[in-house]
Amino acid sequence: MKLKPLGNRVILEAVSTEEKTKSGIIIPDTVDKEKPEQGKVLAVGPGKVLESGQRNQMDIKEGDTVLFSKYSPTEIKIEGKDYLVVSDEDILAVIG
Repeated sequence: MKLKPLGNRVILEAVSTEEKTKSGIIIPDTVDKEKPEQGKVLAVGPGKVLESGQRNQMDIKEGDTVLFSKYSPTEIKIEGKDYLVVSDEDILAVIG
């Protein structure tokens, strides 16, 4: 199924960051942790319509890895897979 976000929304797939203690023990993703703050962009909407009637160009593109505000995304599940929907205003930075 292809998701197409509307307006200035972005579809993300959460990127798990592997955590390691100082002694080298890796903490698995199954441990209940905070919500993810990184995601891989799967789809980008056309942009927000401005008062002038033109669309605001999106700075994010498919394939980017981004940092976003921790509590901003809406979590959805489609065909057994988890996705995050976030507004472009809640994306803080592009990584790499």
